[in-house]
Amino acid sequence: MSTLATRNRIGVLGASFSMALLVGLLWLLEGVDQASGNSLDRYGIQPRTGEGLFEVFTAPFLHIGWAHLAANTIPFFVLGVIVLLDGWRQWLTVTLWVVVASGATVWLIAPAGSVTLGASGVVFGWLTYLMVRGLYTRAPGQVALGVVLMLFYGGLLLGVLPTDTGVSWQAHLGGAIGGVLAASRQRRRPVDPRWD
Repeated sequence: MSTLATRNRIGVLGASFSMALLVGLLWLLEGVDQASGNSLDRYGIQPRTGEGLFEVFTAPFLHIGWAHLAANTIPFFVLGVIVLLDGWRQWLTVTLWVVVASGATVWLIAPAGSVTLGASGVVFGWLTYLMVRGLYTRAPGQVALGVVLMLFYGGLLLGVLPTDTGVSWQAHLGGAIGGVLAASRQRRRPVDPRWD
């Protein structure tokens, strides 16, 4: 492994602490939102409006109530830690792909007059990224992780279908697409000639 790749990695404790801080920020923002009569909800994505474009980047940090945030917290933390184990640069790159794809999908195809908030698009993006990146890198550990995640979280992927009113399947679908796009940018790792 190259020195640069080693330097970019972050340990489990560092990744867990970092994601715990980010989750704490989500809970703090929801507390502010609740205390201010849901004043932060206006920073959600409003489809096909000029006001909805910047909100592509703010909506994942906001939620519609405590139950919505609680439902996203554990998968957001767990998947975020796993992605972060490859370093901040990789985490930021993958997250940017996911946020933009999820937000753009919501902005383009969600019902007019709706407002979309929440980190579930990011959760779907990280999940699909982790499930398919091994197909691109051919790294056995990443392939195995993808299979394990498919077994534990694969049922979540049904959330990309328009089955439940009030749930933004558009954000889920866009996030999943973003995760696959981020994974497709991974390079295949060179084969060690000793094992060829």
